[in-house]
Amino acid sequence: MTTTPKYKRILLKLSGEALMGEQTYGISPEMLGYMAEEVKSAYDLGVQIAIVVGGGNIFRGMAAASKGMDRSSADYMGMLATVMNSIALQDALEKAGMQTRVLSAISMHQMAEPYIRRRAVRHLEKNRIVIFAAGTGNPYFTTDTASVLRAEEMHADVLLKATKVDGVYDADPVTTPSAQFIKEISYMEVLERRLNVMDSTAISLAMDNGLLLYVFNLKEKGNIRRVVCGEAVGTKIFENK
Repeated sequence: MTTTPKYKRILLKLSGEALMGEQTYGISPEMLGYMAEEVKSAYDLGVQIAIVVGGGNIFRGMAAASKGMDRSSADYMGMLATVMNSIALQDALEKAGMQTRVLSAISMHQMAEPYIRRRAVRHLEKNRIVIFAAGTGNPYFTTDTASVLRAEEMHADVLLKATKVDGVYDADPVTTPSAQFIKEISYMEVLERRLNVMDSTAISLAMDNGLLLYVFNLKEKGNIRRVVCGEAVGTKIFENK
């Protein structure tokens, strides 16, 4: 396996659902331990790592809003769920021997540092893993959009979206067995074909700033390290000029 990292600074996007493991709700201690090992495999190469984690394993704002709850209230509850996940992930990473900082877009000084861009960059420069909690701090924006925003603010070389499938397909591979895997695709094609990779706001923001994206399977051990070292893993989303 290659041991030379291709990227110096990455942003890793983890879904809240990934933290559930085999459970149907909440946080799986076993999955946290697995994630910590996977992140450490890249951390040990000297890669600077920022992480955005979702909150769908605890509360999903859009789902609640669709059932009548005010969207802003529902989204703020979703942001709080991401803080819970961030603290759990921080604990697992530190148990595995990594230094971390949780920075929250919503002020809660007893649990997390406030999000200040320059402070976050300084933490990365000191080889601390930075976990961004509470999304952007604004309702109507998903954690996918927050991950692209933070990747741009941190000047990350690449955004890695860890999922439960091998990458991007032309249809949902869970419900459509004949779905075709897509190895490389442009941002515009993702938008035009309405592929369910990230929401359109996140993809548009990545496109406008030329942010390289990789979508890959988190459950396959070693994939984070492989992507970081430049191996062809998952789906590459980029500007096809």
